[in-house]
Amino acid sequence: MSSANSTINNPGFGILSAGAYLPRLRLDRKTVAASHRWMAPSLKSLARGVRAMANWDEDALTMAVEACRAALGKAAAPDLQRIVLASTSLPFADRLNAGVVRSALALSPKLAACDAGGSLRAGTTELLRALEGISDKSTLIVASEHRQAKPASTAELLFGDGAAALVVGRGKPIAVLRGAASECHDFVDHFRENGHDTDYSWEERWVRDEGFGKIIPPVVKSALEAAGCVAADIDHFVMPAALPRVNQTIAQTLGIRAEAVADTLFEACGDTGNAHPLMMLAKTLALATPGQKILVVQFGSGCDAIVLETTEWQVPDESRLNWLSGGRTETNYLKFLSFKGQLDLAWGMRAEMDNKTALSAAWRNEPILNGFMGGCCTSCGTVQFPSSRICVNPACVKTDTQEPYRLADEAAHIRSYTCDWLSYSQSPPFQFGHVEFASGARVLMEFTDSEPEDLAVGTPLAMRFRIKDVDPLRGFRRYFWKAKTQQHIAEV
Repeated sequence: MSSANSTINNPGFGILSAGAYLPRLRLDRKTVAASHRWMAPSLKSLARGVRAMANWDEDALTMAVEACRAALGKAAAPDLQRIVLASTSLPFADRLNAGVVRSALALSPKLAACDAGGSLRAGTTELLRALEGISDKSTLIVASEHRQAKPASTAELLFGDGAAALVVGRGKPIAVLRGAASECHDFVDHFRENGHDTDYSWEERWVRDEGFGKIIPPVVKSALEAAGCVAADIDHFVMPAALPRVNQTIAQTLGIRAEAVADTLFEACGDTGNAHPLMMLAKTLALATPGQKILVVQFGSGCDAIVLETTEWQVPDESRLNWLSGGRTETNYLKFLSFKGQLDLAWGMRAEMDNKTALSAAWRNEPILNGFMGGCCTSCGTVQFPSSRICVNPACVKTDTQEPYRLADEAAHIRSYTCDWLSYSQSPPFQFGHVEFASGARVLMEFTDSEPEDLAVGTPLAMRFRIKDVDPLRGFRRYFWKAKTQQHIAEV
C-alpha cells in the first residue's frame, strides 16, 4: 500500500473548463433483459432506464475528441502544453491514442501527449497529477471508455459508452484543489487479461463490503483533513458506484449530508468507467455555485479522493448539460451486438473488400484526414477542400496562395443527399451527400447519427470525428469527419 496526502494553495490555478460527450443512441435495458429472460431472468432487476450505446463508427478515440471539443470550446486553448487520454478500452495497444486525439483537435504537435490506463482510477489520478503540478503547465485531461461485456452479464446492462474532459491550468479557474489523498491496493474486484475482450468480475456483496466499505472511508478522511474541512462541509459528493445505494451508505458512514450525494447517472447512461467521475464532475460544475466544496471519489485498485472548491468565476449554466439530454432510445438488441462487434452478420459480397491503409499516404495527408484542414486562397478568399496548389475559383486560379483552413467547427448544411440501400454500410442505408459550409466550401461527405427521414436540403449539420472504415486483416482503423444532422437543440 502507498498513500499520499496533499494540500494545495495555488491561486489562479485549477480547473478552467469541463465538457462531456454521450453517444446519440441509448439502449433500452428492458430490451436487453427481455432477450435473455429464457436463461437469465434475474437481469430484470437491472432493467431500468437506458445505457449509452456507441454507434458502429464510434470508439474511445472519437468520443474523446467530442468531449475535448466541448471542454475547449470553439477555439483551442493556445497555451495547452499536455494532453492525457485515460481509458481501459483504447483501440490501439501500440500507437499513441492521445496523438490521434491531438491531431483531430488540430492542436500543436509540440504538446506532450500520453495514454493512461491500468485501472478505472486512471482519469482521476491524472486529474490529481495535473492539479498538484508544481508548474503552471496547462493540461487537457480526457477519459473515454468503449468497453465490451459478455452478453447476458450484469456488465452488459451496467456499462455505458462516453467521455469527459477537463482543462487544468492558470487563468480564471472555476474550481481549485483544496486537498487530496490516494491509496493503492491490489484489491481485485474485476480484471481483464491481455488478449481478452471482456472483464471477469467478483461477487458484488464482497466488493461492496470489503472494497467500497473499507478502502474508501480512510482515504476520504485523509483528503478532508488535507483540505481543512469536515464531511458536513461537502456540498457535492461525486462518486461513481453501480452497486445499489453504495453512495448513500458511504456518505452516511463519513457524515456527508444525504442531499449532497450526486446522481450517479447510471439510469441515464450507465457506467462509463474512467470517464464517469469526470462526467459526474462536469455535470456538478454546470450546476454548482461559487464557494461550494466538491468531493470526487473514484474506486479501483485503491482509491482517489479529491476535494475541490468552486471559485467566484464559477457560473451555473444548465446549457452545458446538452450532452446529457436528447438522444434516441434503441430497442434493437441485435443492432447493439453488431455495433459492438459481437455478432458476425452476413453482409454479402459488397462487404468483401480489402481496406488496407497506405500509411505513407495517411501521414502525408494527416492534417486533411484528422484535422479536417482545407485551404483558403489568400488572393480571392475561396475556401476549398481538400486544398491544392491551384485555387479552384475559375476567376482566380492563382498558384500557391492557400493557407490552412479548418472546417471541423464551421456551420454547415445539407445541399444534397442520397440514401443508398445497395452499398455496404454497417448501419444501412449508406447516407451521404454534398455539404455546404458557411465559408462556401462544398464537400461530399457521409452522414452519421441520422435517420433517412432526418435528411432534407438545408438541414443544419455539425461535424463529427468518426471511424471511416476498419481493416480486420491487419487490425487498423481509419478515421475521418462525418456530418451529423442537428434535429434537436441538445445536438447543436
